[in-house]
Amino acid sequence: MDRHTAEPTAEGLPGPNAAEWIEFHSEHAAPSEHSHDFVWDVTAEADGPFVTDVDGNVLLDFTCHIGAAPLGYNNEKVLGKLREFDLVEPMKIAGQDMYFGAGPDPEESPFPGSGHLMEKLCEVSEGYGMDTVFLSNSGAEAVENALKITYDDAPSAKYGFAFEGSFHGRTMATLSVTRSNEVYTRHYPEISGVRTVPFCSDRHCTEGECDCGFSTRDGSQLRRALAPEGGHVNPAEVAFVVLEPIQGVGGYRFPSESFMREVGDVTDEYDIPLVVDEIQSGVGRTGEMWASDHYPIEPDVIASAKGLRVGATISNSELFPSESNRLGSTFGGGDILSSMQGVFTLEAIEEHDLLANATERGRQAKELLRDDAPNHVADVRGKGLMLAVEFDTADRRDTVVEESLKRGLLTLGCGKKTIRLLPPLDSTEREIELGIGIFADAVDAAADEVASAASS
Repeated sequence: MDRHTAEPTAEGLPGPNAAEWIEFHSEHAAPSEHSHDFVWDVTAEADGPFVTDVDGNVLLDFTCHIGAAPLGYNNEKVLGKLREFDLVEPMKIAGQDMYFGAGPDPEESPFPGSGHLMEKLCEVSEGYGMDTVFLSNSGAEAVENALKITYDDAPSAKYGFAFEGSFHGRTMATLSVTRSNEVYTRHYPEISGVRTVPFCSDRHCTEGECDCGFSTRDGSQLRRALAPEGGHVNPAEVAFVVLEPIQGVGGYRFPSESFMREVGDVTDEYDIPLVVDEIQSGVGRTGEMWASDHYPIEPDVIASAKGLRVGATISNSELFPSESNRLGSTFGGGDILSSMQGVFTLEAIEEHDLLANATERGRQAKELLRDDAPNHVADVRGKGLMLAVEFDTADRRDTVVEESLKRGLLTLGCGKKTIRLLPPLDSTEREIELGIGIFADAVDAAADEVASAASS
């Protein structure tokens, strides 16, 4: 397959082979969330955003596995480097219990390992004074460990702050700071002391003109909760404020500058650790390495995963526990393959100037999406290639997802009535034009379908 000439060819999804695979998988799998009845054939041709399913359909994937495959499928920018090495077994070993290396010293290593990945992460986060990393398996673990190190740093802490609409993972602690959907949290116990404040989803609002509920005449809800500002929470007893710089599952909500400035000012003034969840928004997705780089905040901890291929909690040595074995993981910690992929992904972003490409292709996509957008498109927003289209109703959103799939384009819903679009970071002008063209056709088809249903 050549991504420079490939075209989507979708017929009758899911096809008979896909239906059989889905039935086979469902026999023993616990009920989970599968966004499409699409079954990737890992033995078939794929290149960048183009992928083949088990029935031979070629699809254009503008989800990147919810950002977990930032360069799409079989991308030579990563795969070409991986192909140079003879992989070993076991590739997944005790990352914190045993060291691993290759060759006499790190400089002469034939391939990068977890140490090289941590070094690279500190390099791309040095603007925030970060010099220490804890590697794990997933984004939830990255956030979980971020919360753990803040509690360890403040043993008397009783409180933490999270934001409405947030999603931070599915472990007990991360669910305790998740506020996006009741289905994730219902009946599960929570860690105590978590307070919730509004998230400003109006990216254009100012401190004096905002109806999101965060800002009031007497100051922000976050500030007013603290004892020195009239509330009851002693700032010395606050372990963390945890924030998605751009909310993902909650609806791709982009905050205003004034909101982010106030969060930064409050956490800085009262020396409260600011934990940023960059699971979806990090690793170049927004045209900066971290979405936090767009805003007037200084995070104390960055939680990353997905596009990084491994979970990572990044901070400085002063905040991390100094006691050995306070943090640990036998199965996690940057296994050989994930560490290599993580390093090669960061190298590809740098070597091929993909931050600039994400910015330019994102600008192109927003212009195409906004051009002659029908009235039922309520908003088009995004930074880099973290894009969202919001509709007037949830039903219309769902119909657009279905119509896009019929035409060979994979998209994903989020929030209440929003579709997120996540093309690969190295997307070309042709691929963006092709994908947005298909999406526009799906929007038109959905309008006709909804109108027809309403008149019948």
